[in-house]
Amino acid sequence: MAISTPEETLTLTQDRVPVSDLRRRPPPSTAISSVLDSSSKTCALPDGSSKDDSSDNSSVGNTFDGEQRNPSVDGGYRTDKVDGDDRTDKVKRDEARIGNGEDRGKTVDFRFPYGPSVPAHRRVVESPLSSDLIFKQSHAGLFNLCIVVLIAVNSRLIIENLMKYGLLIGSGFWFSSRSLKDWPLFMCCLSLSIFPLCAFMVEKLAQQKLISELVVVSLHVTITMAEIIYPVFVILRSDSAVLSGITLMILTCVVWLKLVSYAHTNYDIRALCKSADKGDAPFNYVSANGAHNISFQNLAYFMAAPTLCYQPSYPRTTCIRKNWVLRQFIKLVIFTGVMGFIIEQYINPIVTNSQHPLKGNFLYAVERVLKLSVPTLYVWLCMFYCLFHLWLNILAELLCFGDREFYKDWWNATTVDEYWRKWNMPVHKWMTRHVYFPCLRNGIPKGVSFVIAFFISAVFHELCIGVPCHIFTFWAFMGIMLQVPLVIITNYLQNKFRNTMVGNMIFWFFFCIYGQPMCVLLYYHDVMNRRVRTE
Repeated sequence: MAISTPEETLTLTQDRVPVSDLRRRPPPSTAISSVLDSSSKTCALPDGSSKDDSSDNSSVGNTFDGEQRNPSVDGGYRTDKVDGDDRTDKVKRDEARIGNGEDRGKTVDFRFPYGPSVPAHRRVVESPLSSDLIFKQSHAGLFNLCIVVLIAVNSRLIIENLMKYGLLIGSGFWFSSRSLKDWPLFMCCLSLSIFPLCAFMVEKLAQQKLISELVVVSLHVTITMAEIIYPVFVILRSDSAVLSGITLMILTCVVWLKLVSYAHTNYDIRALCKSADKGDAPFNYVSANGAHNISFQNLAYFMAAPTLCYQPSYPRTTCIRKNWVLRQFIKLVIFTGVMGFIIEQYINPIVTNSQHPLKGNFLYAVERVLKLSVPTLYVWLCMFYCLFHLWLNILAELLCFGDREFYKDWWNATTVDEYWRKWNMPVHKWMTRHVYFPCLRNGIPKGVSFVIAFFISAVFHELCIGVPCHIFTFWAFMGIMLQVPLVIITNYLQNKFRNTMVGNMIFWFFFCIYGQPMCVLLYYHDVMNRRVRTE
């Protein structure tokens, strides 16, 4: 299509739309098609003559004044740089020459050749938020909006809390005169190293074949049971802080899991060695990693390494990044302080002004749970970041421990089962290696093995919370065992709806909105009631 003016003629070439882009659209009307076809073929020249563009068009595009036009781009007028100048500068020079009367009679390629007859709708396109496209594009802008809103809302809450309560956190949160009463727990923590030494001596005797396998198993069972009963007895006999007791019980459970793995792995290696001597085993771990050697160095490294599964050798890194370790340690201190601030400033006032969730008004209990859900969620996320990312990575870097898959993307879990497989990888690997697959090898059904794994996890959760609180209401135990029906329900919903968003929302609701605040309220009021009765 050509538009003639008294001064110059501006040429517009219509690009052609692929038929595949409009396969679900009816073809344009005959009148418009004829006008577009005729305008795309014939261009008016300043002397009144016409020229057929089809003879000059190539598969790449037309060239005007040293510029190349690419018809594959929308509008067909993408222009590359010419002699180091971009297209904007060249258009300005062309306009200046035309304004000065120079280069008249030349065809000028303007930047926006979009005439009224050019089709505005050329292909079938869905809206960006439609179900077909919503997960196929970036949502970085909406993510930034959520961050801005989150910062604004929480800033208001912080200001409101400070105006209402003042600054509640003090030096007593880190150390107080009550901390001196925890010295039995500290001594118990140091004495836990005796049990790995006993396990090492048993394995040395077994390696030299001085004791039978039955005696070895009996001694390991005795050592592991004593290792977990001893700290429980110390905590129950002392009037220690709940936080100190939880710390000791977590360390006790970690040592117990390591001792079980140490004994079970060495037992399996001895069995493989015997099979290899008889020629019954085509491949075993010992043949791939050298002779079975029980050394104190291997045990010491295993007890300090950020893993719960023993093996004679681990993948190692070549050096220690000291500056990286320093940065991670600074982050650890900062986020620990953030956790302390949230606990003292938000969680304590909320639970202090609350009632027992199972004995008071139902709507009031729901309001308390929802109000407590946000700060407990923040504390839980900070705890995860401090423990599983910062602390375990610092420990791995100092020990040159190579396998640092301490967690996976559990935040994208669509079922409760997927969450437990990704949330705590050291415990998950221990469970599959020393509980789940041994049950399957011994003929136990898959479902029963699954329940056994959750039962062991529930027992340790109750020990880590109930023993330091000096109460055994089994809230933690029941909370973990309730994960079994939740696994079945979320798996059913996932298979029924085939929608990852539904399962992910169910996971976040049960764990963060309902589960954790409810557990905090239940244990807090039970602890307060116990103190009232004892006083």
